[in-house]
Amino acid sequence: MSRKKGPRSGGPRARRSFTPGQKLELLDRYEQAVAAGEGGAFLRREGLYSSLMSEWRRNRDAGLLQGKPAGQTVGRPTAEQAEIARLRRELQRAQSQLARTETALQIMGKAHELLEEISKSEPDGPDVFGLGKR
Repeated sequence: MSRKKGPRSGGPRARRSFTPGQKLELLDRYEQAVAAGEGGAFLRREGLYSSLMSEWRRNRDAGLLQGKPAGQTVGRPTAEQAEIARLRRELQRAQSQLARTETALQIMGKAHELLEEISKSEPDGPDVFGLGKR
């Protein structure tokens, strides 16, 4: 009998571990892939999970990955670090909402100017909108 070849045919593999620098680099590449609409393909290609990316992102935002030497473990964020990460995310959301609001206000201002220009160029009268008399 021949043995089937499969993902575990060679026996269990050793668990992979990543240095903080590798985590930051993979996270950066993943975020670029997501921006290009290729996040899932990146994860499959690298053999990673989205939950791992979420965990690494939380650690990065809490400042746990910066400045760590290659062998040092990355623990859970302290309450203060978690609060800082939460406030950074909240600030990022507020800044993006502000940018959207400013863009919407610019569009509304241009639309207002256009309507004013149209109303100045049209003759005054009962049939301004071309509806006829009712």
